[in-house]
Amino acid sequence: MITNKLYINGEWMDALSKETFPSINPSTGEIIAVVPKAGGAETKLAIDAAYNASKEWAKTTVFKRSELLHKIKNLILENSESLTRLLTMEQGKPLYEAEMEVNGSAKIFELYAEEAKRINGETLPNVDSKKRNFVNKVPIGVVAAITPWNFPLHILCRKISAALAAGCPVLVKPASDTPLIALALAKLFEEAGFPKGVANFIVGDTKQIGNEIFNSPKVAGVSFTGSTAVGKKIIEACASTVKHVSMELGGHAPIIVYDDADIDLAVEGTLINKLRNSGQTCVCANRIYVHKNVVEEYTTKLAEKMNKKTQGNGLDNTDLGSLVNEEAISKIETHVKDALDKGATLVTGGSRNKEMQTGYYYLPTILQDIHEEMELMKDETFGPVAPIIEFDDDEKIIERVNNTPNGLAAYFYTNNLKKVYEVSEQLEFGVVGVNDTTPVVDHGPFGGVKQSGIGREGGKEGIEEFLDSKAVSIRLEK
Repeated sequence: MITNKLYINGEWMDALSKETFPSINPSTGEIIAVVPKAGGAETKLAIDAAYNASKEWAKTTVFKRSELLHKIKNLILENSESLTRLLTMEQGKPLYEAEMEVNGSAKIFELYAEEAKRINGETLPNVDSKKRNFVNKVPIGVVAAITPWNFPLHILCRKISAALAAGCPVLVKPASDTPLIALALAKLFEEAGFPKGVANFIVGDTKQIGNEIFNSPKVAGVSFTGSTAVGKKIIEACASTVKHVSMELGGHAPIIVYDDADIDLAVEGTLINKLRNSGQTCVCANRIYVHKNVVEEYTTKLAEKMNKKTQGNGLDNTDLGSLVNEEAISKIETHVKDALDKGATLVTGGSRNKEMQTGYYYLPTILQDIHEEMELMKDETFGPVAPIIEFDDDEKIIERVNNTPNGLAAYFYTNNLKKVYEVSEQLEFGVVGVNDTTPVVDHGPFGGVKQSGIGREGGKEGIEEFLDSKAVSIRLEK
């Protein structure tokens, strides 16, 4: 499945400059492949290709779009073993997590293959017997999908499957850390027989590619997943052409463990949530608030289970793989050192895994005695670090949890039915899990509030991001 070409207008090509850059296995430091480094010129070619294909793709029936999306689903499943290995090699996550991502990517194409058939307009009541009024749902036009490295296949598929189902051609710009899995998907688009220009894949110079996308009047919408800081810049850049923007931005997710919770369930949920992709997810817990009556039991059990997790090359199917690069592991080290310098207590972990001779490995870590002035309480650590904050006031804890500019995901554990309703209503987050740290489903909306994003992905809401409502009035007689 490895390819080292750009895919533009149904053709494979090198960068016009002939420049390249390497895709590196973060588990070993080895170069997997060298890929073209596209810039502004290649991006303009891709935008023009998508724009030229937009009218015909918009006119393509939803049933034909659905048929092609089903083909992609089937091709992903047919190539699942190769895609899984490539994803693990390029991103560093264990094979079992990569397999889940590949299978989930197939399911998201299946979802939007069916949602395409449910793009319904509306007939409005008559205000004049001589007129008829109705609403059509029409595609917005060319969509640029800019995707991150932590779930480089699934997030990409979630964006482009919805856009294509809506009738919008796409331009894909994956993260430079993980270009190969996106180009592998491009091969499947070619095999499925999509019309030329409907799906274009470019990798390379982020700044040049971005500038061309954001300034082009031919690009109608931008769907971005990444940090809040970058998202703000993209929104500002898109303002000059008033593009549709869909933003899934940073989170700072809390877990609240009340003293009436099932502690074993809370510990297991924390492990799944905190250690998935070695903590490199936008919905993983960055703040764990535990009631003082159960904090000792919770912390002890969490440490016991965390210390049993294996860590190593994802191809060996360990529990945890590597971090994505040196920058990622350096940030973790900075956050942990800052916390310890400001009074935190180290329960377990707290350093790189010295047993690993290559790659970027940080031991699963638990910290206690955490307070608000520590950097990890203000910024996503994006690693396998669990900061535990003790609390004793059920009323004030909601205010503390909500006191953040972010609002993507939040979780809490309780066996009190009154709390289930009241707390879930009071939490200012786009996704809430009650006794559940894996609440996200593809057929439901996903996204944040406050500075964690604009719009939603997944479900019927996901396709609405790429549709405009066109009001039509017809006079039937004088």
